[in-house]
Amino acid sequence: MTSKPILTLEDAKRIAAAAEVEAQKNGWKVVVAVVDDGGHLLYLQRGHETQWGSVDTAIMKANAAVAFQRPTKASEDAVLSGRLIHLALPGVIPAEGGVPLIRDDVVIGGLGISGVRSVQDGEVAAAGVNAL
Repeated sequence: MTSKPILTLEDAKRIAAAAEVEAQKNGWKVVVAVVDDGGHLLYLQRGHETQWGSVDTAIMKANAAVAFQRPTKASEDAVLSGRLIHLALPGVIPAEGGVPLIRDDVVIGGLGISGVRSVQDGEVAAAGVNAL
């Protein structure tokens, strides 16, 4: 048996708080979703003025980041460069804003941001990851 780090609820709240600070600094209304290493929702944050359509998108971005162990921007870049096979892969979200959460070279969860332009979602996600 091996040991591995796990993402706690306290970690998820700290990550979400840092992401929210970045979003508020820019006046962006976003949904913040944090999932564990199995893609299960651990924490979700949505301001009352944020579009509810971004809830599922944020969760899906976080899940895709865990499933493929890379930022969703990688699939966005692949699709934009003409590698359309990414559109057929189950669970792929080809839009920036989903990032894996990594500790000691192990994916311990994922963070998904949705609500503004994908590059802006990516900026908010980067701020959240930096809090880990």
